[in-house]
Amino acid sequence: MDAYKAGLYRVDIMIMLVDDQAIVGKLIQNMLAEHADISFHYCHNPELAIEEAISIMPTVILLDLLMPNVNGLDLLKKIRQHPTTRDIPVIMLSTEDEPSTKVKAFECGANDYLVKLPDKVELVARLRYHSKAFIHKLQRDKVFEALQKAQAELEKQNIELLRLSQLDGMTEIANRRYFDECILIELKRAFRNQLPMAVIMLDIDHFKRYNDTYGHLQGDDCLRKVARILKQQIHRPADLIARYGGEEFVILLPETELEGALAIAESICEAIADAQIPHQSSTTAKYVTASLGVTSGLPNSTDTPDQWLKQADAMLYNAKAAGRNQVQGLALPSL
Repeated sequence: MDAYKAGLYRVDIMIMLVDDQAIVGKLIQNMLAEHADISFHYCHNPELAIEEAISIMPTVILLDLLMPNVNGLDLLKKIRQHPTTRDIPVIMLSTEDEPSTKVKAFECGANDYLVKLPDKVELVARLRYHSKAFIHKLQRDKVFEALQKAQAELEKQNIELLRLSQLDGMTEIANRRYFDECILIELKRAFRNQLPMAVIMLDIDHFKRYNDTYGHLQGDDCLRKVARILKQQIHRPADLIARYGGEEFVILLPETELEGALAIAESICEAIADAQIPHQSSTTAKYVTASLGVTSGLPNSTDTPDQWLKQADAMLYNAKAAGRNQVQGLALPSL
C-alpha cells in the first residue's frame, strides 16, 4: 500500500471510448493494440458513459461530439459535474475541424480535441500525456490504489461489449451491421489508394430442404460448420467474413483482384463439399454444397456498397442457374 502511494509501481493506461459506431471502436482498439501498457474499454451507449467511467476509472475518456440523441458537449458537462468523473481528462473526437466548435468543447471542459480518425502516433502521444498527468494527480490525491484495482478487475472484460456488438451470435463471425460498416470504409480506402477489392457472396445450396429434412437445430449446426470452414479458408487479418442473413454469407477481400478472389472462392467451394456434411434432400449432391458469386475491381468515388453486393449477388444467381456447387465471377468496370 505504501509503495503504491509513493508511486513506485507503474499504472497501466486505461482508455474509454464513448462512440455509437462500433467500427470506430474497432479502429481505435487496433491503433492501441501494440501498446501493452494501454488498456481499452468501449462504451457504445453514451447514456451509460458516466456509470461505466465510475466503474473502470479510465485515465482518459475519448468522447464523440455527435451521437444519436446525445450531444457530446452536454455529456461532457455532466462528466465535469459528477464528483467521481470531473477530473478525468476528456479528449473530444469529431469530424468537425471548425475553430468555433473546438472553442465550445474547451469551454465545456475538454482537455483536448482531435479530428477523427486521428493519426495513430499522435493519438498515442496525447493519450499518454493526459494519462500521465491524471495518474500523477491520483497519486497526489491518494486514490491510486482504487485505480489500480479497478483496472486489474476489468482487464479481461474491457473489450467484451465491442466484440459482442460485431458478432453474429450463432456463428460467431461478423454480423451484417458490422459488415455494412466495414465495406463502406473499405470502398473509400480502396478508391483513395487506387487499390482493388473483392466481394464474395455465398449461399448454401437447398438449405430450406436441409431444414425441412433435419430440423432447424441441425440447420443451425450446419451454419456453424460452414462458418468454421470459412474461417479456415480466410487467413489475412484484413479480410472479413460475415453472415449476411439466413444461409447467406459474404466475404470482403481488400487489395484483391478478380483472379485471386476466384481462387479463394473455389477453395471455399471445395472445402465445403469436402466436409461431406450429409444432405439427403439435395438435388445437387448427397452432401452440403455451396454456390458462390464473386466481383472485384477498382472502386470509384461514386461506388456504393449496394452496387458491389448486387453484382456479387448476380454472380451468385448465375452459379445457381448453372447447376450450383460452383463459382461465378465478374469484374466491375472502373469508371
